[in-house]
Amino acid sequence: MIDEGAMELVGGFMVMVSIVGFFLAVLWFILPFVIFAMKGKLDRSHVMLEDVEKRLTAIEARLDMVVPPAPAANSEVSTEIPPSQAPPPSGGE
Repeated sequence: MIDEGAMELVGGFMVMVSIVGFFLAVLWFILPFVIFAMKGKLDRSHVMLEDVEKRLTAIEARLDMVVPPAPAANSEVSTEIPPSQAPPPSGGE
């Protein structure tokens, strides 16, 4: 005949396995919803990032047409602001 202590050990083990199995089943059912929610947000972020990239490319193209890039041989950079781009003087003092 089987010892009662062994039966108690097997019964306790089966209870623990059933509890772990229940939690894994819950995780198995919830995980796809989490993954698909993250995928949707990631897809939206990707579309927004592509839009921002296109806008930045257009801005860079306009700036290259207005201000030609400085030659690479000239290492000195002028820090003076041309009068046409200088901010207006603050009056009222």
